[in-house]
Amino acid sequence: MGENLPDLKSSPASSVGQNTSAQIHDVLVGRIQKGEIGLKDRLVDTAVAAEFGVSRMPARDALMRLAHEGYLEPSTKGFILPRIDHQEILEIFDLRRLLEPRAAALAAQGLSEVEILLLDATLKDARFAMEEGDRENLFRACEIFRNGWVNAVSNSSLRKTLQRYMTQVQAVRMMTFADPENHPVIVEGNARLFEAFRQRDAVAASDRILRFVFDGEAAYLAAHEEAQKHKTPTAARNG
Repeated sequence: MGENLPDLKSSPASSVGQNTSAQIHDVLVGRIQKGEIGLKDRLVDTAVAAEFGVSRMPARDALMRLAHEGYLEPSTKGFILPRIDHQEILEIFDLRRLLEPRAAALAAQGLSEVEILLLDATLKDARFAMEEGDRENLFRACEIFRNGWVNAVSNSSLRKTLQRYMTQVQAVRMMTFADPENHPVIVEGNARLFEAFRQRDAVAASDRILRFVFDGEAAYLAAHEEAQKHKTPTAARNG
């Protein structure tokens, strides 16, 4: 059964499609973050449109946005969760260690006062969500925090390279956020990075994002090992 969307008939015609697309996007993000959409699921625009009671176009716009953000990837028949193997994730962690320290240093120098305030507010949202046990909003706040500082990187080629591996970042997030013990590590890592941004300390920002990436890799490896343990008994029975 579909989610109930607000009545948009009274909204201006030009904004109805955009509003509906954004609402579908937010509902689907929540499902992905909660694990309600699995690797075997396939999202097709016509089916999504039928579920939400809208035309095909806003449904497709929502799916395309999710693909751009790294939550989904297009296939020959609709959209699916990203298929990223273990080795590829490890290789991207290597790439992050090389690129993100320089990117964070540039962000420390390039963030405007307004952007600093927005990062501060987002970090407070993350802390509140963590204290409330609200994994969905914590996930979203951490995503906004990262996008906020990455968008402030003045080197456009470096910024675009970081944005290209958003799919990997999302895949790792979804695995590591499943364990509540990782939440304080993530929030405090962001807090230390923010403090470097606030002080315009490029060296500290570089050091702290490197530590954050190492901590992220450790959390991912722990989650991967736990997932493999659960797969092994099934594989043995099917062998």
